Amino acid sequence: MTTSAGEDLVCVAADGVELAVRDHGGDGAPVLLLHGAGRTLADWARVAPLLAERHRVWAMDLRGHGRSGDGAVPWTFEVAAADVTAVLAACGVPDAVVVGHSLGGMIAARCLERDRGVPAAVNLDGHGMGRPEQYVGLDAAYVRERLGEARKFAEEAGGRPFAPDALDAVLGYQSDMAAELGIPAELMEAGVRRSLGEAADGQLFLRPGRQRALETQEAMAGIDLFALYRRVTRPLLIARSLRPNPPVPGMPPWVDELMAAYVQGLARDLAELARTRPQVTVAGVDGTHAMLLERPEDVAGLVSGFVRGLPGRP
Repeated sequence: MTTSAGEDLVCVAADGVELAVRDHGGDGAPVLLLHGAGRTLADWARVAPLLAERHRVWAMDLRGHGRSGDGAVPWTFEVAAADVTAVLAACGVPDAVVVGHSLGGMIAARCLERDRGVPAAVNLDGHGMGRPEQYVGLDAAYVRERLGEARKFAEEAGGRPFAPDALDAVLGYQSDMAAELGIPAELMEAGVRRSLGEAADGQLFLRPGRQRALETQEAMAGIDLFALYRRVTRPLLIARSLRPNPPVPGMPPWVDELMAAYVQGLARDLAELARTRPQVTVAGVDGTHAMLLERPEDVAGLVSGFVRGLPGRP
């Protein structure tokens, strides 16, 4: 497939689903960029051009997100990783390094286990909700109860329809969040507009739709990332955000306590992973979970340094 920088193209998954891909151009070791849950390839708008100074770069909309199709099968990590394989083949770079943020980072790690052609992967702050034992200082039964409540909240929010005249309010919320994080509002708006779907009754929703959102939440709740990390045998960079996220309106007061305990557990377990698994590198980014838009230079430098340090990579 011949493309040019800045071009959007369509790749076809094994089951016929159309996957939207953006070619960011560049020259050097190839990388494919994956976004997080409920987001789109627009999240890479600030990072991709920096990576393209040293690498050949593509970004894709995950199945059920942005301008990619939903497909008939349920959303699973296996299906998502197979989509990545299809895109790499279509772009002629089966040996590209897969780089993902949040959910995309979890998929990137899964690709290391599934696809023998992928030489290495990067997971940028894709930790999910973890396991109860990772919540330092909290009783496991209490954590399970709270995680159940958090998952229910996420499931209720996923794919929720709203009237077209409420779009301005949705964009306003994103603009306020952008201001708090120091991110250009137009970048947040671009992501929302690329995510918009329209139901048969004219209601709008942010993709993924209701069913795919529920399936994605179920997949994230079911994956044991640290077991996966211990199984992979090729280089994996795992980065975590070092700053807390801004508070989300409407969230219960126990969320901050839960997240603080999880951050401690992640730091502990990632340090142990890096100490005992030579194929795993652990790093931090001085930003929140929105690091792609918030700290693009730091993210690009981290990813590029990792890729250029791989055996046989320029």
